[in-house]
Amino acid sequence: MTLLLGIIASVSLLVGGIGIMNIMLVSVTERTREIGIRMAVGAKTWDIRLQFILEALTLSLIGGITGIIIGVSGSSILSSLAGWPTVVSSSSILLAFGFSGLVGIFFGFYPAYKASLLEPIDALRYE
Repeated sequence: MTLLLGIIASVSLLVGGIGIMNIMLVSVTERTREIGIRMAVGAKTWDIRLQFILEALTLSLIGGITGIIIGVSGSSILSSLAGWPTVVSSSSILLAFGFSGLVGIFFGFYPAYKASLLEPIDALRYE
């Protein structure tokens, strides 16, 4: 049962990560001119990467907080309705929160890398 739940969680993290990456790739495409302006006035490639990695991290942590709230609420509802004793440890909450952050950083790196490699002049001409 633990292995099955682990596989299900892995697939859902992979799907969520791909969703974050797609959202960030669309964000990079829509904000190409902004990236060009920032680079033209002196922003370094790491500044652009950091911006998009932090956005992906924020998205994933919001999703992690939402998942934790739904999980803890579902556990307490199940405990009260079915009479099953459930325990949600703080270590499992911290692990889930940390893992959601890692998924955001991992899947947000490629869009951030792609944004940071844009040439300022090409980005300003884009559209």
